[in-house]
Amino acid sequence: MIHLVANTIRGLAADMVENAKSGHPGMPLGTADIAAVLYGEILNHHPTVPDWPNRDRFVLSAGHGSALLYSVLHLSGYDLSLEDLKQFRKLGSKTPGHPEFWHVPGVETTTGPLGQGIANAVGMALAERILAERFNQPGFEVMNHYTYAIAGDGCMMEGISSEASSLAGDLGLGKLIVIYDDNSISIEGSTEIAFNENVAERYLAYGWQVLKIDGHQPDEIRAAFEAAKADRERPTLIIAKTVIGKGSPRENDPEAHGTPLGKDNVYTLKRTLGLPEQDFYVPEEVNCYFTEQRMLWQRNYTAWEEKFAAWSERFPELRREWDRVMRRELPDDLESILPHYEVGTAFATRDCGGKILNALAAKIPELIGGSADLAPSTKTYIQGASDIKKGEYYGKNLHFGVREHGMAGILNGLSLHGGLRVYGSTFLVFVDYMRHSLRLASLMREPVIYVLTHDSFYVGEDGPTHQPVEQLQSLRIIPGFEAIRPADANETAWAWLHALKRTSGPTALILTRQKLPTLAGTSGDGFQHGAYILREATHNQPDLIILASGSEVSLAVAVADTLSQTDKAVRVVSVPCLELFLAQEASYIQAILGEDVPRVALEAGVSSGWYQLTGINGLVIGMDHFGKSGPAEQLAEEFGFTPEKVTQQIKTFFNW
Repeated sequence: MIHLVANTIRGLAADMVENAKSGHPGMPLGTADIAAVLYGEILNHHPTVPDWPNRDRFVLSAGHGSALLYSVLHLSGYDLSLEDLKQFRKLGSKTPGHPEFWHVPGVETTTGPLGQGIANAVGMALAERILAERFNQPGFEVMNHYTYAIAGDGCMMEGISSEASSLAGDLGLGKLIVIYDDNSISIEGSTEIAFNENVAERYLAYGWQVLKIDGHQPDEIRAAFEAAKADRERPTLIIAKTVIGKGSPRENDPEAHGTPLGKDNVYTLKRTLGLPEQDFYVPEEVNCYFTEQRMLWQRNYTAWEEKFAAWSERFPELRREWDRVMRRELPDDLESILPHYEVGTAFATRDCGGKILNALAAKIPELIGGSADLAPSTKTYIQGASDIKKGEYYGKNLHFGVREHGMAGILNGLSLHGGLRVYGSTFLVFVDYMRHSLRLASLMREPVIYVLTHDSFYVGEDGPTHQPVEQLQSLRIIPGFEAIRPADANETAWAWLHALKRTSGPTALILTRQKLPTLAGTSGDGFQHGAYILREATHNQPDLIILASGSEVSLAVAVADTLSQTDKAVRVVSVPCLELFLAQEASYIQAILGEDVPRVALEAGVSSGWYQLTGINGLVIGMDHFGKSGPAEQLAEEFGFTPEKVTQQIKTFFNW
């Protein structure tokens, strides 16, 4: 039967690609046997309850093979009809070109950029261990599932896979099973042209169990899964030797990767497989097989439900916590525990950010995170909490090592799993290593938090390699992403709270290395609008409005003081989050920006983006060049970020 299931998957996948005149048939044809065994016999899931918290997770890291995933989801009984398969890659369909989270039940993450899925799977497997440690009780393993992924040669080449896999070995994620579709073909031809390393030896060095099988032999596939499950101390890589385009006239042909087979070749494939030429054909035996399997999955789910009910009755407080974290609800009254900072004090926002994080973490058990080996600098270590490490998953502190991209991909997986709120940290300039994972977090609307410190040329002596210039604006242009650059300690507290309350997308907190004065006039209510009037002009109609973020807000106040001595009335606007401000009602934006009032924007980063607020006739004082190595105070003078030099630029620009 499993051969017929695999061949049915091949027929459906070939038809989907051919019908769309677009897609990637080679990988689905080559891995159909693996998918048939996995979805037909191994995976513990329940298609009619796709959000079951204890379901096994499956990640198609090789997301270009989406026709494979859609085929098995349909056959298994998920809410994906045969008509949906016929709409593959068409506008508005439930079957887009690459799997997209939110679109179809059973799709656990958005994949396509190679290697991302492996990192996500590492995060999901880690989440399972953390939640098992927190919620399981003797005799009541309510969190106890496996995480599976299928990856291809491209995934193995991408650096993010190496970063994530290395950490997975260190953490001993024994319930993570990755199947490597080793077909030796990439888009340009044989992988021998650029990829000849010994993948098995690499993963053994990472601390994984490595198994080698023929990916077209169901008995070997089954045995490999069982061996993988038997090793609870190490993640497992199953290297499955496969043939791309299996069964078609384009076996082992690089063109099978991303080109439809052609109608004649599809018919030849079906004849070879013993299938009729009928499009989107599913044998009745296969439907009956999965009907029986759904009965088994229902029994497994019912057994878990009974265990969960007994656990809930025995441990009602744990059940209440379970419900809260799974709904992403925060504990009550977090505002009351936020530190408050008095005007006249001064703090680096990274320093107060660390204190705020610790205060919040004490009240939010599900809040976990870490840094890319920079916690002493980014101040993101949760004091009094344990480290999460191999065999010990009850802590709150993660050590990602110097693996920024791997960290970001793993954070996505942790968040996607459910039950946790997560953050990761590094210097702002290194966010470029993380960018694609951040983009995917936004695409999936996952509320991952990034703490990005050392936010400008004020880093100082480390020089231009460590002084971010364009990074902040590059985050702002990611749709659905919010980058918050607080002006002082109190805005930093509101920034943390805002990020935690936000559940519809990722948030970055952009924090300083240098001390900033605690300002008069900051407003928690105004902060929630992304921008607000920090200091109003001395009379109703200001002569000038200065807009600034972060460390430049206090500079704007000093400039306003200087200009007031020349009888210029200046409104100072703090803009902690430009994207949030631009999303407000037009009436609010107009009230802040005024009408026909000259405007100046002030930020130690590239000027693009600020002209949305100043208009083309406004002045933007920014950093449209790289920095230099030297003490921060000297750099401020060099780059014109002093009250005197900013004042002079304004006077010159407006002919005052």
